[in-house]
Amino acid sequence: MIKSMTAYACNEAEISNLTINCELRSVNHRYSDVSLKLPDNLRFMETELRALLSSQIKRGKIECIINYKKQAKNGQGFVINHDALTNLLDATEQVEVHIMSTQPFSALDVLAFPGILQEPSTDKNELHEGVTHLVKQTLAHLLVARAREGAQLKTLIEERCAKINTFVAAASERTPVAIQITRDKLKNKITELVAQPDFDRLEQELVFLAQKLDVTEELDRLATHIKEVMRVLHEEEPAGKRLDFLMQELNREANTLGSKSVDSQLSHIAIELKVLIEQMREQIQNIE
Repeated sequence: MIKSMTAYACNEAEISNLTINCELRSVNHRYSDVSLKLPDNLRFMETELRALLSSQIKRGKIECIINYKKQAKNGQGFVINHDALTNLLDATEQVEVHIMSTQPFSALDVLAFPGILQEPSTDKNELHEGVTHLVKQTLAHLLVARAREGAQLKTLIEERCAKINTFVAAASERTPVAIQITRDKLKNKITELVAQPDFDRLEQELVFLAQKLDVTEELDRLATHIKEVMRVLHEEEPAGKRLDFLMQELNREANTLGSKSVDSQLSHIAIELKVLIEQMREQIQNIE
């Protein structure tokens, strides 16, 4: 199945007193590259989440961002760490002994000091289970988006393959005509310039020229590569690298066709082939 490397998915879930948000962004990349941005209290899950994402996405740069916000539930007020508060006030009194005057501070200043307000604890197992489920849900949405865009890319590539086959067929029909026209032109030119041409030698040279100008082999390889592209498009495994290689081969044959051409119609076909191949190559850059 053809999958795009470009997609986005977002989801959130309430776990205990937290609302946790998960974002997944996927862009094209030569290899698989997973980047995680986690809050400190979820660092213990980094290796597991990285393995989860890598198992489902074989190619592309994946950015996973998880953050959370606290939810104040009904009846839940602020919890003050009285031991920390006592220690803070004692330390303040000791400092004031060494300064000329006391420094006024408000209750809000005290509450803002680290450790004074206690956060309700969240069960680690509950957090682990909830975050894992959330990431799996978000990943499923991302894979659907990648598959949906991949289907569109597949259609675009198939359309261009059909056009290439049309041009290859036209070139196959035109090649013998173009060679014959070239033979006749050269033969007539030599006959005009030489009073008594050696027609046996001339015929040998024309046969040699026709062999050099013959593009049947290149056209056969173009048709073969297009068949391989169509086959790869219907495989279940990731196809991006294989398709990229086939684009290089197609481009090589199109270049050879253009360099051998001594006919305007064949030259035009070679240009059209290169345009279509480049269009496919650009689309394939986004395929997993």
